[in-house]
Amino acid sequence: MLPLRLMIGFGFAAHGYAKLSRGPGNFATILAAIGVPMPHLMAWITCLIEFVGGLGVMAGAFVLPLSLPLTVIMLTAMFSVHLQYGFSSIRLKAVTAQGAQFGPIGFEMNLLYIAGLLTLAMGGAGPLSIDRWLAKRRDLGPASNPQ
Repeated sequence: MLPLRLMIGFGFAAHGYAKLSRGPGNFATILAAIGVPMPHLMAWITCLIEFVGGLGVMAGAFVLPLSLPLTVIMLTAMFSVHLQYGFSSIRLKAVTAQGAQFGPIGFEMNLLYIAGLLTLAMGGAGPLSIDRWLAKRRDLGPASNPQ
């Protein structure tokens, strides 16, 4: 689960960080354009869930509860933006002297992120995770933790 956790978590954290670094107000403009209610509040919530949630998934911390809001973000993006462009996440339009030019991306990446989150939610964070460490600590109980 570690490679999947690192990739999924890094993707969310990177996108959350990018939105935060550009200013959630810029993302709020996009949310308002697609009809999301309370776009400024939702922009902040989305940015923080992506960034903090991505870091949590990478660390294997609270993977199950984080999977739901991260999946909701992916479903929102998929149905409000990407669905109209079809499945493919790479739509090569041309190769010019300046490099490759791509068209709008479809919902393929949304589905991959959702599948990764579902896999982590169903299979657990894995042995090298904070979730596993917390479970072991909880199972040992207070007898092994003298004060």
